[in-house]
Amino acid sequence: MAKAKSVYQCSECGAQAPKWAGQCGDCGAWNSLSEALAVLPGAGGKAARFAGYAGESAPRVQMLSEVQPGTEARLSIGIGELDRVLGGGLVAGSVVLIGGDPGIGKSTVLLQALASFDADLPALYITGEESPEQVAMRARRLGLAAESLRLLAETSVERIVAQARAEQPQVMVIDSIQTLYTELLQSAPGSVAQVRESAAQLVRFAKQTGTALFLVGHVTKEGTLAGPRVLEHMVDTVLYFEGEPGERYRVIRAIKNRFGAVNELGVFAMTDRGLKEVRNPSSIFLSRHEQPVAGSVILVSMEGTHPLLVEVQALVDDSQLSNPRRVTVGLEHNRLAMLLAVQHRHGGVFMSDQDVFVNVVGGVRVNETAADLAVLLAVLSSFRDRTVPNDLIVFGEVGLAGEIRPVPNGQQRLREAAKLGFKRALIPASNAPRSAVEGLEITAVSRYTEALEWFSAEQAPQKIQ
Repeated sequence: MAKAKSVYQCSECGAQAPKWAGQCGDCGAWNSLSEALAVLPGAGGKAARFAGYAGESAPRVQMLSEVQPGTEARLSIGIGELDRVLGGGLVAGSVVLIGGDPGIGKSTVLLQALASFDADLPALYITGEESPEQVAMRARRLGLAAESLRLLAETSVERIVAQARAEQPQVMVIDSIQTLYTELLQSAPGSVAQVRESAAQLVRFAKQTGTALFLVGHVTKEGTLAGPRVLEHMVDTVLYFEGEPGERYRVIRAIKNRFGAVNELGVFAMTDRGLKEVRNPSSIFLSRHEQPVAGSVILVSMEGTHPLLVEVQALVDDSQLSNPRRVTVGLEHNRLAMLLAVQHRHGGVFMSDQDVFVNVVGGVRVNETAADLAVLLAVLSSFRDRTVPNDLIVFGEVGLAGEIRPVPNGQQRLREAAKLGFKRALIPASNAPRSAVEGLEITAVSRYTEALEWFSAEQAPQKIQ
């Protein structure tokens, strides 16, 4: 079989060249040529074999009503938080891409997952960055019973696929995709062409054999996955491992998931025995003060399908600068400026000469607009040096016209707050439940002025018993 030829293709205009050059000869773009496999016109047989249809009949057109959705069998990993982020477990033939900063715990959590499988479930760990001795040292340090775990140190995709076909694992881990190379290309491992083609071959193998595949990916200094963007399109699930390597807690967030909800969150604690799942994440993001303090408000946020209680803290102080500072940690900076404008226009609270600092405790990042009302109350509490009850939870979006807009999953947020022992809630009127929530006194407001009146008098205009 003749070796596949490679060409250099321009990412701007698609023109091909037989060798690399700094500038595309067709469109004039600089540094746009990257290596790719040559596709020969008229090579129908070769193209079909390359696409995985060799010896198979061509797919036929079907009516959507004729297609019966299958119930995919899920395999539990044994780590509850990771199972929940994946949508309930691993699906046969699925490809999961997990990325994160160096030292965050990607290899650790996957080694723990494979070690939790019993001997009847074949698993294969492919290491391209570490030697087998280093992996064995980590397993012993974590106290893992990994006698039945099979290990392979290899970086050639062709040899990996050949070994995998012989071993026939049900779960396979590639650590990492940036260290692999395919013999069809001449570029170095980690280049755009090598990552793209190596991932394509592994995805094709997973789909053909039904093997659940984990791909570990490096990230750039901006925090995005290294390599071509098409890598995230080829896989079924994309997970990001977040957190500082020096901190105890780690968060796995699902950015893409074809078999479950996106933006799902899994929380782990790093210990000397590896990563331990945190079954009640709200406990690490809440610092329940013995006495109420000014500038502290509890927010019920939603991370995927899971309600999460976090503490929003604000500090307002006289500014010594001509341009007062607006600093946010865990929130969008521009949204704070907009909310302060709403505070001035519809609440009559002037803060143009004040420094405003807002922080979400615990290092979690809140991206939803349900935090608006909690942020405004925390800022107002610090500015007036008046406390908010520490058994109160708040959520709601604030519009530019001063209205309090509803947020999704209001009932679920309230039930989670009641379960954790909170007694009072300040929520949008449109999120008011039709029946009372046991143990929770609910205050529903439709305008920000009503929230200000409640804050001043600690009495709601409308109560639902």
